[in-house]
Amino acid sequence: MIVAVDIGGTFTDFVYVRGDGSLGFYKVLSTPRSPEVAVLEGLHVLGGASFVVHATTIATNALRGQVGLELPRVALVTTRGFRDVVEIGRQNRPRLYDPLFEKPRPLVPRDLRFEVDERVDFKGSILKPLDVRELESLGSRLGALGVESAAIVFLHSYANPVHEVLAESVLSKHVGYVSPSYKVAPEPREYERTSTTVVNATLMPIVSGYLERLIKGLRELGVMELSIMSSSGGLVTVEEAMVRPVQIVESGPAAGVIATAELSRMLGIPRAIGFDMGGTTAKAGTVVDFEVEVTSEYEVGGEAHHGRIVKGSGYPVRFPFVDLAEVSAGGGSIIWRDEVGALRVGPISAGADPGPVCYGRGGVRPTITDANLALGRIGDYMLGGAMKLDMSASIKALQALGDPEVVAWEAISIANLEMARAIRLVTVERGLDPADFTLVAFGGAGPQHAVEIAEELGVRSVVVPPHPGLFSALGLLLADWRFEARVAYPVDLEEAYLKLEGELLGRLGRVDYFVRYADVRYEGQGWELTVPAGRPARLDDVRRAFEEKHLATYGFTLEDRSVEVVLARVFAVIRRVKPGLPKPRALGEPRVKVVRKVYFKDGWVNTPVYWRDDLPVGYKIEGPAIVEEYDSTTVIPPGWVAVVGGHGELRIGVV
Repeated sequence: MIVAVDIGGTFTDFVYVRGDGSLGFYKVLSTPRSPEVAVLEGLHVLGGASFVVHATTIATNALRGQVGLELPRVALVTTRGFRDVVEIGRQNRPRLYDPLFEKPRPLVPRDLRFEVDERVDFKGSILKPLDVRELESLGSRLGALGVESAAIVFLHSYANPVHEVLAESVLSKHVGYVSPSYKVAPEPREYERTSTTVVNATLMPIVSGYLERLIKGLRELGVMELSIMSSSGGLVTVEEAMVRPVQIVESGPAAGVIATAELSRMLGIPRAIGFDMGGTTAKAGTVVDFEVEVTSEYEVGGEAHHGRIVKGSGYPVRFPFVDLAEVSAGGGSIIWRDEVGALRVGPISAGADPGPVCYGRGGVRPTITDANLALGRIGDYMLGGAMKLDMSASIKALQALGDPEVVAWEAISIANLEMARAIRLVTVERGLDPADFTLVAFGGAGPQHAVEIAEELGVRSVVVPPHPGLFSALGLLLADWRFEARVAYPVDLEEAYLKLEGELLGRLGRVDYFVRYADVRYEGQGWELTVPAGRPARLDDVRRAFEEKHLATYGFTLEDRSVEVVLARVFAVIRRVKPGLPKPRALGEPRVKVVRKVYFKDGWVNTPVYWRDDLPVGYKIEGPAIVEEYDSTTVIPPGWVAVVGGHGELRIGVV
């Protein structure tokens, strides 16, 4: 049995493929302080597995300061004169007019940043050789200081890593974990490369420790193989995740967008928005022509403003990520009033412990889940009846903020506006019109809000996949192996790609196909855009793709300015056998499970409630209606109609 495990803020989801190819689904409450506990408990209930595919948030949680995840003692070894690069940064001010703003605390304190006397120029020529005796002395000092992990970042090592290779071999004898930049971010921009390498060095002990504990528990259950989802949307080995943990920072959210891409390919939807609303956050990402959008820079551990990562508030990471916008609007987001009495939603979440008030686990502050329950939009039970919800407790908690009906609807409306704003970030701000897309809604709470968000955006088509509450975990089963390599400032573009592909093939032994990207800019421009590169790679074709994207993103091109490829990047993809989606019933007339009062924008309406497994292919449901299932609830407002598709999906459109 193959099992996919996705750890969320409230639930840990399991999707498994049995020996006969059929799918099974299971959820347990997450254990945030020790995430592996929920994983092992769930696998124990399922009776073990032969192969586990896993998405984890431990890397990003550690950088955000989650209790129980202490950061290790990290040192930085760099070229003389560059000790403070990681602290000076780019002088970005997230809050321009805030005189009390404090920059994020450096992950390496100044007394653990060390300089060595070496120098390589931008062409890779050695100006000053590295002194091995100086390194040996430094290694002994690091060991005496109790340093657990060391980042090595030498000037221009992307052009010639010989000094970093030597330093790695020497320092590895004295420090448990060593992270040289040539293995993590072999590209220009000293600050971003240093930040990426330091983040990687910081995460190595944390991620390695977590994976070692998990592997030990898995072996006791008879599981011998484990793979990890990377931020770029592909699976990597445990060894790869331990050496470059910086690539799994956005492990979980990436799985949902991959699942959206696979579903859009099955359904023939060339433009789709993956909308994932869970217990803690809501995420959005776009799929164009069945391919996910990828970005090459991210800022971890920082602030977000309405879905935007606030530049300068966190730690820059130069690594491929699925292009996502994320907002603090989930089922567990707490509803509250600020000092002037205005109603607010989030960013604090009730999470899994204590969870929403209706869970009866000690929560006292109302959440979006409590609001949906009080308005009849979800039923009294979750997880197929295994979890009873307390509506009276939800109403009482909402009442502390005012009229419970008014508070609940206003809170849901605020959350919907916030989530619509996140979707605009990955569409309108990328030069894309959301009205041209289909909204694919998943996560435990996504289908409850999707249609009303679509109305806000002008989107006329919504798809709810089978088992939406476990769709990200299903995305793990639909993902391929995906390994990355890159080179800075290629002289001959095609030759550079062929060399990278040869190196990946030699390391992996087998590759089904390669995907090429190029980071491109106008000469003299400060930042690049990432565009696909063809086969063979021609600069004219790359320029054409770059200018199309530049026009869509910024509204202009510079016809008289030449372009340069700053980075050539290759992904080696190894296909995996993927399960099919569960098929719906072919025949039958579903009965209405119950009729209950549900609140929509025009007030209370007597609304039929269906059980999703009872719905046959082609069955049409006119709103208002509610469709319940094991892991989620779909709300179909008046004026919309849902039809059951051939893959079990609900296709919801305007009447």
